[in-house]
Amino acid sequence: MATDPTQRYYRAPCPGCGAPVEFKSAQSTHAVCGYCQSTVVRSGEVLTRLGKMAELFDDHSPLQLMASGRIALDGKDTPFTLIGRLQYKGDAGVWTEWVAFLEDGSTATLGEDNGAYVFTRRIDPGREMPPAERFRIGTTTAINGKPYSVAYTGQASLISAQGELPKLPPLGQPFGMVELRSADGEVVSIDYGHTPPSVERGRAVLLEDLQLKGLKDESAKDEKGRQFNCPHCGAPVQVKLAGTKSITCGSCASIISLDSGVGGELRSAEQDEPVQPLIPLGSKGQLQGVHWQVVGFQHRMGVEPGDDEHFGWSEYLLYNQKRGFAFLVDSEEGWSMVRPTTGAPQLSSNGRTATYMGTKYELKYTYEAETTYVLGEFYWQVTRGQKTSNRDFASAKGLLSLEQTPNEVTWSAGDKLASDTVAKAFKLDDKADVLKRDDPGPFVAQSGLGCGTIILIAIIIIILLIILSNCSGSSGSGYRSSGGSFGGYSSGGSHK
Repeated sequence: MATDPTQRYYRAPCPGCGAPVEFKSAQSTHAVCGYCQSTVVRSGEVLTRLGKMAELFDDHSPLQLMASGRIALDGKDTPFTLIGRLQYKGDAGVWTEWVAFLEDGSTATLGEDNGAYVFTRRIDPGREMPPAERFRIGTTTAINGKPYSVAYTGQASLISAQGELPKLPPLGQPFGMVELRSADGEVVSIDYGHTPPSVERGRAVLLEDLQLKGLKDESAKDEKGRQFNCPHCGAPVQVKLAGTKSITCGSCASIISLDSGVGGELRSAEQDEPVQPLIPLGSKGQLQGVHWQVVGFQHRMGVEPGDDEHFGWSEYLLYNQKRGFAFLVDSEEGWSMVRPTTGAPQLSSNGRTATYMGTKYELKYTYEAETTYVLGEFYWQVTRGQKTSNRDFASAKGLLSLEQTPNEVTWSAGDKLASDTVAKAFKLDDKADVLKRDDPGPFVAQSGLGCGTIILIAIIIIILLIILSNCSGSSGSGYRSSGGSFGGYSSGGSHK
């Protein structure tokens, strides 16, 4: 266990049932009894029962209490142990925060959201935090002199907890949450469930990099899923992922909302004009060294501002238990694979470039996007007609996509994929011709061309560009005219 041998533990009987309740961290004020689920508060050497904690939402997380690992903090390899668990629900979904006990006696947070993980520690922001409603999506603010972009604002509430915990907000009572992100990949979470607001800062992590021990036995996971009858046609519908917020009926293709749970009131919406995915739902394949399964599909349409010419593309939602979700995008410009970023790229003042992790990306397209057809399971509340404002950027290193809704800004980053790579990954060699797209690559002069020929070609290209520019009477608007999106819509819960 990641503990300091000089750390003094405190143990006392639960005032609800008499079972032992242990506090490992001197910073912890609350705990949930593992026997009777009573919430107890520590005041000196006395434990007081506050009430009973609600049942945990079973999210099939591989993590559990007392799992231990190691993380690099301030250049030092630091052991930690997970001693507490809090589950929150907001307008964007459900997520979990694990209380990590460090060897110096302090605590940190391992945030878990749809297979994505962020490790954060509490900081002093150096100033009084303004009210949550003062933050505006897409604007820039500073924490300790460093600029951050406002990526999310909304309401959240504590729905359940387990183990040893810091001071708790009232169960089920909404409070403000603000999420900030930087151009170098940092995330800052401002929790208004505390007074003054709790501010934490950190970065995304991968489970395999944390060297975790004591994880759940994966064989204990219930693979049978949940089943109910479609409220529209009555056909059986099976939910396979615990965090699913929307699913489509395999028989009538109605979109079914699971926002109230399978046992709650089910709302559905019919879909016509079906779009068949080229890669069947349930297909498994390996891309970029990770094994993925196709769990969702959506077709989207886009249009540039002031134009009535639409273009379409498809997005496949991929899932891996330890890596979370990714999007495989199929457009006229080719295949690409993207994932939501933890940080927020820095936009230039004119919006023509975005810088992320030291790389500058040039704006290629600006357009409005709308979801027109969906199939499968989704970790956010998907609806037909869902709209976002999009901007796509590109560099020699990859792709960058910005999607914005009234209360969230989502950045996604990724790379282009060759068509044959996609076909081989999902064992669809028989569909290789159907999956074939233009696979653009960097310009490389052929070895048989002389220097004079290359210069002549360059001069001809320049002349043609000048002629085309004069004919159009414009230097280029940066609007999208064809193709698809670089990124996937990824709203669905905070990273904290």
